[in-house]
Amino acid sequence: MTMDHVAENGLVLLGCGKMGSAMLQGWLADGLPPASVWVIDPNPSDWLRGTGVQINADLPDAPAIVLVAVKPQMMGEALPVLRDRGNGATLFVSVAAGTPISAFEQALGAETPIVRAMPNTPAAVGRGITAIIGNAHATPEQLDLADMLLQAVGQAVRLEDEGQMDAVTGLSGSGPAYVFHMIECMARAGEAQGLSPELAMQLAQATVAGAGALAEAADETPAQLRQNVTSPNGTTQAGLEVLMDEHAGLPPLMVRTVKAATDRSRELRNG
Repeated sequence: MTMDHVAENGLVLLGCGKMGSAMLQGWLADGLPPASVWVIDPNPSDWLRGTGVQINADLPDAPAIVLVAVKPQMMGEALPVLRDRGNGATLFVSVAAGTPISAFEQALGAETPIVRAMPNTPAAVGRGITAIIGNAHATPEQLDLADMLLQAVGQAVRLEDEGQMDAVTGLSGSGPAYVFHMIECMARAGEAQGLSPELAMQLAQATVAGAGALAEAADETPAQLRQNVTSPNGTTQAGLEVLMDEHAGLPPLMVRTVKAATDRSRELRNG
């Protein structure tokens, strides 16, 4: 099942906020014809109007895929519109945080092929990572198709079961905010050592972005990269001795951080 299948049968995008727009931009850049895309959105942006896709028009009877990108609280109004497309060949892919597959099966019909996906905000610049899991009715070909569509905004990985979604939320879903806060903290620490706020912020942002890019591009593990830049008794070692302290440093703090976000995801899921 390829992009040709999508181009032929149509793709419906339900909701076109930041995440929907980022994905749509990726698909159009990858050659999906605008005429094959239907967008349902109450407040279409000027950018969306300029793409040439069909906005709030009558939908095809059996689109290849319906991608649900509305906020979870909008789901109640949005899904009934598509109920008659359920229990068929149309694949539903949801990027709505916290909405389990069972909620879609209830709204659309128990035999609807559904893939649940958890992207993160760097998708907006094509650097996201999205975890996906399908229900029993999603075929391997449909999972491949969801995978391919989500790669328009970065990497895609597959989970073994839906229960892992809470941990994905705690690590990569909420994780960009942890890194933004680290940048803030590094910048403030630079100020405390005598740098101007602007310079400290520029150094912190570039350092975190550059180290992330290097970690992704390098063959070595992050642990090896860390060792490579740590001379014995040098400046990096002095800093790392504080950061890597097993009681007061980053390791226990990060465990607690990811656990708190994962626990909250479970609480929200259990209502």
